[in-house]
Amino acid sequence: MAKPKVITVLSQKGGAGKSTLTMQLAGGLAHSGRKVAIVDLDPQETALRWAQAAPEGFPASVSRLDGAPAGLHAFIKQGCRGADIVLLDCPPSIEHAATLAALQEADVALVPVVPSPADLWSTKGVERLILQVQASRKGLKAALVPNRVLRTNLAWDVLEVMREFTLPVLGAALSQRNAFAQSAVIGGTVYQLGRAGLEAAREVDKLVAEVLKLTGEKS
Repeated sequence: MAKPKVITVLSQKGGAGKSTLTMQLAGGLAHSGRKVAIVDLDPQETALRWAQAAPEGFPASVSRLDGAPAGLHAFIKQGCRGADIVLLDCPPSIEHAATLAALQEADVALVPVVPSPADLWSTKGVERLILQVQASRKGLKAALVPNRVLRTNLAWDVLEVMREFTLPVLGAALSQRNAFAQSAVIGGTVYQLGRAGLEAAREVDKLVAEVLKLTGEKS
């Protein structure tokens, strides 16, 4: 059986939309026909609680790591058997042992970035960590993902500044939309909201295509 591609979603601070990105990306990947597993490494258990709120089940399996982060490799091998893609939702800290373990397992690292000055400052530390890991793991791909983007001049200015980072910025972005919050309430994704989630689903589709390019798979 082929080893699943592992995508680690990490940030240095809360509020960047890390779990939202994880859950919507999982929904989009499942919508594209992939079998997806999520491992919730965040003590807040947002991904796990999100999925548990779904009356008819979430389109990806969601589990928590039992035991120490050092056991993550074995957990993915055993607990995510049969998955095409595994998403690791990290704690909002680059010093946390679970984040460091998740980066060692990753084929792709995604960093959600809200286009604000404070978020850019915290992203510098995340980028330094990823670049350090890439120095020893040449196959690790990584990118910044603009998230909760408002259609304002300040947001566009910050997006331009993001391009000064060493890590690439994905061409796909997630906007600040009610549909993303609504899907969390129902324990699902924007694909389950019908017309109300149509524009948001288009954004997720673009994100899925970009992420699959990073993994080396076709969309």
